[in-house]
Amino acid sequence: MDMALLAALIMFGGVVFFLVIGTPISIAVGISSFAAMLVILPMKGAMLTSAQRMFVGLDSFALLAIPFFILAGNIMNNGGIAIRLINFSKIISGFFPGSLAQTNVVSNMLFGSISGSGVASAAAVGGIMSPIQKKEGYDPAFSTAVNIASAPTGMLIPPSNTLIVYATVAGSVSISALFMGGYLPGILWGLSVMIMAGIMAKRRGYIAKHSMTLADCCKVTIDAIPSLSLIVVVIGGILGGVFTATEASAIAVVYSLILSLGYRSLDIKKLPEIFLSTAKMSAIVIFMLATSSIMSWVMAFTQIPAMIADNLLSVTDNPIIILLIINVILLFVGTFMDPTPAVLIFTPIFLPICMALGMDPVQFGILLVFNLSLGTITPPVGPILFTGCKVSGISIDSVVRTLLPFFFAIFLVLMLVTYVPAISMAIPEMMGLVG
Repeated sequence: MDMALLAALIMFGGVVFFLVIGTPISIAVGISSFAAMLVILPMKGAMLTSAQRMFVGLDSFALLAIPFFILAGNIMNNGGIAIRLINFSKIISGFFPGSLAQTNVVSNMLFGSISGSGVASAAAVGGIMSPIQKKEGYDPAFSTAVNIASAPTGMLIPPSNTLIVYATVAGSVSISALFMGGYLPGILWGLSVMIMAGIMAKRRGYIAKHSMTLADCCKVTIDAIPSLSLIVVVIGGILGGVFTATEASAIAVVYSLILSLGYRSLDIKKLPEIFLSTAKMSAIVIFMLATSSIMSWVMAFTQIPAMIADNLLSVTDNPIIILLIINVILLFVGTFMDPTPAVLIFTPIFLPICMALGMDPVQFGILLVFNLSLGTITPPVGPILFTGCKVSGISIDSVVRTLLPFFFAIFLVLMLVTYVPAISMAIPEMMGLVG
């Protein structure tokens, strides 16, 4: 058997086997990649190369942004920022059918664009909105489905940790360009959920309800400006060349901490707990990056991506069909694998294929993250699905059926992102961030 084929079978077969028996994915990837490396190198060489690749894979200044953005998100989640964004969202969405559901969507878009975390959005916004919607007579399954469907927008609208991981793996891809490229797809995702929520709300008799006076709107807006300003500070600073994405993440921590203390919503005694939670989450991501670096080396050495590309292109040379196949594969992968390891594994495989079809790496990054973000709201893994159901206190079974129309609407946006490059590329090109 060909060495590359044998290594691929051992590596990918091993990952599937270990995941089935419940092994953490970082361990599964590390062990399977090391086993595949033994096909290529002797034991001593495999051990030295594995250790070297783990350290080299983490030797990136950009990766420092991940723990800082996680910390900023955790501080925001506990610092009273969510409720101010929700109140501000009422001004925008209060005129639409199912106004509370629409407020939930806008709030998730705003909170996600600040925290960069879909799970944090689902927990923070859903935790506040679910009791309010229940009190107003909204079906808990409907309100939970709206919260779950809109929470992943924060994984596309910058800052996004998943896009930072992709930039690190893809190499020579501007984080600023990716951040700007995520805006339109993320906004379209949110709008598609709002449209579907409006249709369903009208059928259910959930009327528009905007009871805020002009004075109330002004007061709420002034109260929310400091929170909204974080977006301007972080993204504006990166685009203006004032600081890098990594430095912006540290500024986001300081800003959100000062803001939360200023709101008097953050208990100082909770800070050690927040720091510990951040350290645990960061360690999971960083260790996953380290073990995935071994897999990336094996794939590059044995030319597995080229082998997969040749087999895929032998099926058809129609770009439309190839991109559809890639989307189907990524959607399937996203249902049982978290976005970070999936980005690490599938970027080296599919990026060369898409570039051969003329797709810009920025558009592919958005396409990849969009697909994997959809996986966060689908069973069996679905971290946002589980979080949304947990905060609303209802079962997953009762939500999934209500979630299906939203999934269909979001899938239509995915097709637009796939086949209309301007949706991802217009803003980066307009700002001169891509060639």
